Amino acid sequence: KQVITGIALPVGSDKLYSGSTDGTVRIWDCHTGQCAKVINLGAEVTSLISEGSWIFVGLQNAVKAWNIQTMSEFTLDGPKGRVRAMTVGNNTLFAGAEDGVIFAWRGSSKANSPFELVASLTGHTKAVVCLAVGCKMLYSGSMDQSIKVWDMDTLQCTMTLNDHTDVVTSLICWDQYLLSSSSDRTIKVWACIEAGSLEVIYTHTEENGVVSLFGMSDAEGKPILFSSCRDNSVHMYELPSFSERGRLFANKDVALIELGPGGLFFTGDESGLLMVWKWLEVPKVASS
Repeated sequence: KQVITGIALPVGSDKLYSGSTDGTVRIWDCHTGQCAKVINLGAEVTSLISEGSWIFVGLQNAVKAWNIQTMSEFTLDGPKGRVRAMTVGNNTLFAGAEDGVIFAWRGSSKANSPFELVASLTGHTKAVVCLAVGCKMLYSGSMDQSIKVWDMDTLQCTMTLNDHTDVVTSLICWDQYLLSSSSDRTIKVWACIEAGSLEVIYTHTEENGVVSLFGMSDAEGKPILFSSCRDNSVHMYELPSFSERGRLFANKDVALIELGPGGLFFTGDESGLLMVWKWLEVPKVASS
């Protein structure tokens, strides 16, 4: 009952926020590693992200917006069912709900709320479970096994990608590429072709279903893809070669990875464990 569903480290803050299905958001002191505060929301937290001074918490039928500078709090209504995925792009907050609809809010000057619902993006037939922003597009992955591509200016769906054969679990944008993972045990690398459509240029197959993807650079600046699988481990691959760099092991499946300051990163798993990791510098051999 205590799956970690969101980790956020607001820019310039020394506090880490984590959300869990146990109904709490915990605030951690990054210097001591101690939990500084527990906020009981009385409902499952199903996603959590930060943008600027805002923390957005996905719940059943709503998103809570907290401003950590002004300590103000707002409730964004509209979504039906659990809000499983959120992202921010083009000054817009996107939230994917259990009924397959993606809600979009933008800043508002109205007195009662700084957010205004500007669109609901319909097309998915089952829950939206992941969202990513890149190349002026919003990408959404769903339990309906499809990926939809949305123009962020018009908020219209421009294409639907149906190459996965199970739930699309994670999406990340890397350079001009889109990477997607699925319970079908594959990671697909998509690239724009001349006609403007996306095509799979590489498929990597894992032994188990893939829970989530995350990209970051190692201590030497090399791009590394983290692939969390249904075997309680996270595989690390160098891009673009997909040569394996190692693995992280956890008690349960790692659903979340978040970047921290100074070479740190955080993982949250389905047992409720939040772990802190650090890249070690590769020993440099003196050339003789």
